[in-house]
Amino acid sequence: MLNNIKSSFILKKIFLFIFYDRKVKLVVYNKKMQNILGLDIRDLMRVSGSYIIGERNGYIKEYNSSNDKLIFEGEYLNGKRNGKGKEYNDKGKIIFEGEYLNNKKSGYGKKYNYFNNKLIYEGEYLNGRRNGKGKEYSEFGYLLYEAEYLNNIKNGKGKEYNHEGKIIFEGEYLNDKNWNGNETIYMSNNYNFNDLILEIKYLNGFQISFYGKEYTRKTDILVYEGEYHNFERNGKGKEYYEDNGHNLKFEGEYVHNHRNRGKRYYNNGNIKYEGEYLFDKKWNGKGYDEKGNLIYEIRNGKKNKIKEIN
Repeated sequence: MLNNIKSSFILKKIFLFIFYDRKVKLVVYNKKMQNILGLDIRDLMRVSGSYIIGERNGYIKEYNSSNDKLIFEGEYLNGKRNGKGKEYNDKGKIIFEGEYLNNKKSGYGKKYNYFNNKLIYEGEYLNGRRNGKGKEYSEFGYLLYEAEYLNNIKNGKGKEYNHEGKIIFEGEYLNDKNWNGNETIYMSNNYNFNDLILEIKYLNGFQISFYGKEYTRKTDILVYEGEYHNFERNGKGKEYYEDNGHNLKFEGEYVHNHRNRGKRYYNNGNIKYEGEYLFDKKWNGKGYDEKGNLIYEIRNGKKNKIKEIN
């Protein structure tokens, strides 16, 4: 027992005497008396596993030399990470698990937030970068994207989601930008206190059209649908009565949120007014009663009543 203690003490002194960056050659035998090991002294303190002719081969564990925390465990071949493995942060929490090829992430893998350990990406890698199909998650855990990646950025078909799980873009990406497809924007408390669902079409990276639908806040009834520009009603559109969202109230053209030209309807479907507007005010047109009889005309904003109804 005393001899073992002395031997251990002398061996420790020898290791301390050798320069830190020098190599020491050890001979380690397995059951078949085959393995020969050449190690850097630093590896003795931070690595455990299998070696063949001085190179890491097989299942290896690597440790942080400052705090002895595990920083990697996985398969090596000829001194490089090849096969499945896991990486850990300085707190011992996993930050990546997946497949490696020649020291680089290649194949299927999962990446985790460094600080809170939440999954932030899962999918295909090539040469250490996201390449192929994958999914990105927010720091709160909900799905953000499922898409095709090239060199770490979105390229190809994909979808984007909001925190409620609703699709807000579906189509194609080019260099991380919406390229071809449809974007959906959900807005509350817009200019007229309705909920707005706005659909934007992309073609070759350009927003070519905006189409939206507005719903009442409390009853969720459709009150408007039509074209938008810069989040304003611009172009053709339709308004509906708020009692059921089906009876047409107005259809025509809008400019900067205001009626410009079109037809106004009674709740029974008959035309109430048709003509031009100026900032939502009737300007040039004709007015009718609920039975469809002409009852007035307007010129430059001035109303002229029709006395006799033919």
